[in-house]
Amino acid sequence: MEQQLQQERIVIENDDEIEIDLKDLVLEILSFWKWVLFALIIGAVTAYCISRFVMVPQYESTSQFYVLSKSMSITSLADIQTDDYMVIVEGRPVLEQVIENLGLDETYSSLKKKVTLNNPSNSRILEITVRDANPSMAKKIADEIARVSVAFIQQKMDQDAPNIIQKGYSDGEPVSPNTMKNTAIGGILGMFLAIAVIVVAYLFNDTIMNADDVQRKLGLNVLGTLPLEEAEYDGEKERKRKRRKKKK
Repeated sequence: MEQQLQQERIVIENDDEIEIDLKDLVLEILSFWKWVLFALIIGAVTAYCISRFVMVPQYESTSQFYVLSKSMSITSLADIQTDDYMVIVEGRPVLEQVIENLGLDETYSSLKKKVTLNNPSNSRILEITVRDANPSMAKKIADEIARVSVAFIQQKMDQDAPNIIQKGYSDGEPVSPNTMKNTAIGGILGMFLAIAVIVVAYLFNDTIMNADDVQRKLGLNVLGTLPLEEAEYDGEKERKRKRRKKKK
């Protein structure tokens, strides 16, 4: 015989328990390491291209004002609620006035999404940060929001105007997108997607090729095996030869 017969007729005995061999699953994944590496590279390159050439860079500018005025006594310091000022700054009257003053092509809702307010812990300073695709426009909006807010607080809250202690600034560097971070995330997602496909294919692959597959995939006990007849095996070999010729 040219070689030992590879296919077998299998006689099996049913067993109720089915197990997944984790070691075999890991080996299955490792056998496709080239595809996993390819998916990682494709994911990273795709994320890099999207971050670099598709996503619009965003810039930030921050202005600050101090919410404690000279007219406030020491005993009234505990009554200061910075949250009140934050509500005023991002309120409709202030932001709509900013839109009108600067002639912005914005709505109240769209401008509000660009504004972030922050009160550093244990301080009476309110930071107004504006994000925009144009760094100079981000600075203008931040400065105007601070100016309008100060005037509004003085008029509506019946107190001295807070002091603007810092006008908007920008270092010219975009805050988003983070190309390196997105590239890394894209590569990881591509790798995990490839692994997920391999795992799913492994779990749903119920093809039985030999006695070991019966025990490993089905958890069944093999009672015995019967080799194929020589003529049947030769016929299978002939069919494989014909398929190879057609491909050529």
